[in-house]
Amino acid sequence: MADVDAHGAGLPDGARFVAPPRGATPAWSPGRPAPATADLDTCVACGLCLPHCPTYRLTGEESASPRGRIAAIRAVDEGIAEVDRTFAGFMDACLVCRACEDVCPSHAPFGRMMEAAREQIEPSRGRVARFRRWVGFHWILPHPSAIRAAAVLQPVARPFMRRRVRALVPRRAHPFARLPRVTAPTAGVAERGTVALLAGCAQDRWFHDVNRATIRVLAATGWRVTVPRGQACCGALAAHNGRLAVADRLRTRAASAFAGADTVVVNAAGCSAHLQEGPLASVDLMRFLAQEGPGEATFASLERTVAYHDACHALRAQGIAAEPRAVLGWVPGLRVTEIPGGDRCCGAAGIYNLTQPDLADRLQAQKADGVRATGVSIVASANPGCSMQIAAGLAGSARPVEVVHPVELLDRALVTSGGRSP
Repeated sequence: MADVDAHGAGLPDGARFVAPPRGATPAWSPGRPAPATADLDTCVACGLCLPHCPTYRLTGEESASPRGRIAAIRAVDEGIAEVDRTFAGFMDACLVCRACEDVCPSHAPFGRMMEAAREQIEPSRGRVARFRRWVGFHWILPHPSAIRAAAVLQPVARPFMRRRVRALVPRRAHPFARLPRVTAPTAGVAERGTVALLAGCAQDRWFHDVNRATIRVLAATGWRVTVPRGQACCGALAAHNGRLAVADRLRTRAASAFAGADTVVVNAAGCSAHLQEGPLASVDLMRFLAQEGPGEATFASLERTVAYHDACHALRAQGIAAEPRAVLGWVPGLRVTEIPGGDRCCGAAGIYNLTQPDLADRLQAQKADGVRATGVSIVASANPGCSMQIAAGLAGSARPVEVVHPVELLDRALVTSGGRSP
């Protein structure tokens, strides 16, 4: 006798709606975070995300799409598949750029599902891979002294680095540089309040100049800037790579370091996106400047054209798009042009350009070609990972292209900065 569905229509003998086998239990490893069934249920498998997914666009494979990855996660959740090498391959090939979230009519929290799925993958990795990740995410990034040691040893280690790593890491590091603990507003400028700056881990060692420029611009626009001691990695990279316990611990540590701060300004998009998911009252630098305005700061004319790169964790995770363009508009003569396909991921994605080199290289080449097509000599990027990826992709171009943080362009044009460090 045919089954009857909820609407009273008969089904052929042997047919059933797709559902977990009776008695099946989720195949997740116990004691570790796993994707929530409620999150999985938000996906209706409509496929609207597919043309917006960078890895699907590159491969054309369903398993490399958000819908395909959610289907794989659901299969494990329903106990009809397990976390194995095939599953890990599907998850690892994802950039977690969250372009799919922008177009999802059901607002499926894909990024959250992916982070939890990667948490489940970790025990199944090989010993060498687990050891490397343990050293990196549990020992080097969380400890400022270890980051400083890496910066000190960089000149010696550089010749022995893999070519890919050598191309990405900036040549110059600042192992012993320190930021001033307190910087008053620029002389003659009315004070508007106090903000605290997240110095970052790798950011302050390899992009220390960006932090200094950030302080100068904030001071010129009327803010007293504090840089609390006791800071460390915020945990963004660990979360992105399935180390949720250490990521939560580092985010809690950041909240403690900034206890009492009314507003924490973050000038790296990946870090600002991660911290905003926790208890810390933080805001991305570009959004903060756009919301608060230039105050009494004055800017000299800078007759240049700059291409702006939208970091995924700014554009997708935080919805920051108009703000950096508006802020760059404070500088007279500075023209902002768009990169063809500029809303697509550059392939950096945390450590993706190291773990998935083939796909990352193809995305990097697309981004570099788009930049070259604009004919500019400057690209602005508000995320260090993107900046390294784009700079490596543009290396050797017939026409040199400088990659800078947008706040560095503001700093160059400041009439009050005089080019001096804080």
